[in-house]
Amino acid sequence: MPNDSNTNGVKLNKHAKGPRPQYFSDPTTDKLLAMVMALAGEVSVMHDRNDTLERLIEAKGLVDRSEIDTYKPSKDIMAERDAWREDYLSHILRIVDLDAEDMGRNDISSEFQGIMDSV
Repeated sequence: MPNDSNTNGVKLNKHAKGPRPQYFSDPTTDKLLAMVMALAGEVSVMHDRNDTLERLIEAKGLVDRSEIDTYKPSKDIMAERDAWREDYLSHILRIVDLDAEDMGRNDISSEFQGIMDSV
């Protein structure tokens, strides 16, 4: 469970106080920006962790980094990755899909539906 205090025992707030800053005239755009920035933060952390793992593995002589760059996954591994990616994107795009369901699939533009289908 997350700890709400720092190492000095001071209680910290989980969320910022006050209204959320608005940068664009459309609040939906601000929400999208917040989502993109949250994902960018997660990708940055994953990049650093992956870099650490690659360096540790190479330092221990287990795998050379060039082997990672040239690795070719099997069809089974690709299928597992594809399934994970589909689940992951479904989770990220859940709100868009719920909005689409609320509107009724027939009300969605064919361009939007094509984008959703391709993702």
